[in-house]
Amino acid sequence: MPQLRVALAQIDTTVGDLEGNAARALRAVGEAAAAGAHLVLLPEMTLTGYPAEDLVLRRSFVEAAEKAAHDFAGRLAIAGYGEIAVAVGTCSAAHDAPPAVGRPAGSPRNTLALCWRGEVATSYHKHHLPNYGVFDEARYFVPGTDLAVVRLHGIDVALTVCEDLWQEGGPIAVAGAADAGLVVVINASPFEQAKSGARLELAATRAHEAGAALAYVNQVGGQDELVFDGGSFVVDAAGELLTNGPRFVEHLLVADLELPAARSDFAGQVDAKDGTTMTITRTILSSDPLPAFPAQPFVTTPDLPVLQEVWEALVVGTRDYITKNGFASVALGLSGGIDSAVTATIAVDAIGADRVHTVALPSAYSSPHSLDDAADLAKRQGTQHRVIPIAPMVDAYQATLGGLTGLAEENLQARVRGTTLMALSNAEGHLILTTGNKSELATGFSTLYGDSAGGFAPLKDVPKTLVWELARWRNEVAAGRGETPPIPKESITKPPSAELAPGQLDSDRLPDYTELDAVLDDYVEGDKGRTELLLEHPPAIVDRVIRLVDLAEYKRRQYPPGPKITPKAFGRDRRLPITNRWRDLPREG
Repeated sequence: MPQLRVALAQIDTTVGDLEGNAARALRAVGEAAAAGAHLVLLPEMTLTGYPAEDLVLRRSFVEAAEKAAHDFAGRLAIAGYGEIAVAVGTCSAAHDAPPAVGRPAGSPRNTLALCWRGEVATSYHKHHLPNYGVFDEARYFVPGTDLAVVRLHGIDVALTVCEDLWQEGGPIAVAGAADAGLVVVINASPFEQAKSGARLELAATRAHEAGAALAYVNQVGGQDELVFDGGSFVVDAAGELLTNGPRFVEHLLVADLELPAARSDFAGQVDAKDGTTMTITRTILSSDPLPAFPAQPFVTTPDLPVLQEVWEALVVGTRDYITKNGFASVALGLSGGIDSAVTATIAVDAIGADRVHTVALPSAYSSPHSLDDAADLAKRQGTQHRVIPIAPMVDAYQATLGGLTGLAEENLQARVRGTTLMALSNAEGHLILTTGNKSELATGFSTLYGDSAGGFAPLKDVPKTLVWELARWRNEVAAGRGETPPIPKESITKPPSAELAPGQLDSDRLPDYTELDAVLDDYVEGDKGRTELLLEHPPAIVDRVIRLVDLAEYKRRQYPPGPKITPKAFGRDRRLPITNRWRDLPREG
């Protein structure tokens, strides 16, 4: 059987940086060339970055992206890589889009450009456009109606993009009708817990359906709230894993494949088995098989344990948000509690302790052990630490406002802390990290312009119970390496408290976090209504949680972005109206 050396280049790109992304892609192709690759796969929308969102509605951006693809093909040839087929993601204009799509000529398409000998030899346009969860592609793109098949060294290779794998019918079914020997899928598939296994299982099913081996390359890195985890892989026609790459790092995965010789020349329309008709197009790059070469053994990478993959996602998402937005350092309020301790540790793992500034902001109600725990963490990790008492500032406000009490007094302290941190941001250029978790955000257990102030929230999508698990896991990892655990034991074991009033505990206002997170998982992640929730949870807790969550939507809209790790993150996934009188609760009286 003919052979092909395929290189899957999972790289970290930045939206809008067409020149920088092209340079990074060119370096990856150079590495693949050094490895003797014949076909290189780069992720979805590599040149533009993904997701480009409303940028693709600007004609100037789409034109620049099209030009970038042609320029990239030329640069490959100049660099001596013209005989390597390179699949690269970009976007292009649909000048011939049929009227049925309801868009004017020139609407954008999510495009795979196949570069060969200095030119874009053919293009494929994404057929299935996801419009759920974090995806709005039906808003932006015109769907493709052709399946591009290229003959490379005597092997027919079908080209597809991301969502085309996730839907039944369409390009995968047509690839089977085209008798392709290899299906390539370029992806920008965001991380969610346990998603890597689902990808592999799905790819195995689709490879079997197409009767062809399948190569899946995925983007890596953070883009705003999304984190891409790489984990590229190749399965054979039976769906068996041949090789896979690591996750959360840039990597070139090289696979030597034996594939069926081209066995069909059919081109034309076929039933795509998804309610549409697609047209098979064929481009011959090279018909003759390569001379036989020694195949390298396949390498497989074990998947990550759940807590490690979540930690890696948080670190990568935080690092890329900081660096891609040009911040040299970060600062955060370090209370001695679990949330700020974990946030600080993520930041140190992301950019190094010398760039992390921790600030203790004690008030009149702060306990001495909290200050000690904050100082202990700073010493363990080597952060740039300082203490700024806020009591004098709070007293000045109180003198002016006439003496606030109760919740107003508590929130005043939180807002003085937020103002102080933002002043440090202005004066010293730090990005302020917000330390709240998903459970607090869900229930509104935060103060607007106080502890919710900041530019990025690493724990935004992390439930409180998972925060504790991550803290214990990170300490165990450090101990296993012979290092000092980064988080003081007391920060993990003591009852959580905002310390804004004498003897205050979170449990005064919230259900136990174990019970709370269980209800939140069903109500937020599962979209279950009250009747369904009552089948698994006590009525008093259900009603209390529903009220808290529904009344806090206005707060969530004003919260900073943070890395998505669950199937339904606030903001990108879960979108509810702020002005909303629907309450899934029994009527009172």
